[in-house]
Amino acid sequence: MSDDQYFTTQPQIASVANSSRQQFVVLRIAGREIRVGLDRGVFSRKGIDQGTMVLLESAARPPQQGNFLDLGCGAGPISLALAAYSPQAHVFAVDINERARELTQANAHANQLSNIETHSPESISPDIRFDRIWSNPPIRIGKQELHQLLLTWLSRLSKSGEAWLVVNRNLGADSLSVWLGSQGYKVERLTSKRGFRVLRVTPIHAQDQSEPSA
Repeated sequence: MSDDQYFTTQPQIASVANSSRQQFVVLRIAGREIRVGLDRGVFSRKGIDQGTMVLLESAARPPQQGNFLDLGCGAGPISLALAAYSPQAHVFAVDINERARELTQANAHANQLSNIETHSPESISPDIRFDRIWSNPPIRIGKQELHQLLLTWLSRLSKSGEAWLVVNRNLGADSLSVWLGSQGYKVERLTSKRGFRVLRVTPIHAQDQSEPSA
């Protein structure tokens, strides 16, 4: 199965009878065990991928409440972590892949995390602003598509919002951080571990750029 299958609305494998090969891994998050079901047709079906693990290990704990976004949720390990850390928050798990959304919802239910909603990208109200975005973005969709994806969702950060992104160093983490800076974002290159870079991205607001009054 090719990588681009993960970025379609209905991966072919998910529509084949008896094609499910679900397996489970356990994460230790917020002092509890989170059981994550994985399956064919969804990114990283054989285990939690290294990039996601680096993000979960490195990102600062989210606030106790707010609107959080897991962009490209896959089977939902990032959403599950956000929901476990912040039970009063509202976690939006977004993926174009229908099977990914199904798995994330099932994993949320199995772990009794009722503060997760799964969505296709177009089903979230444009009025919603996000206090945190955590994402292992789909680098392999191509530079132009990735840039458009990030600009679309980063523009919906709240005034004090932050995005935490994990990107493979060999797939352009540093060039992406430079590009984000050119688009009006403050980018901090934080942890570098196991071949991945964690970036903290925050909006630079107009008032921050203005000259001080005389």
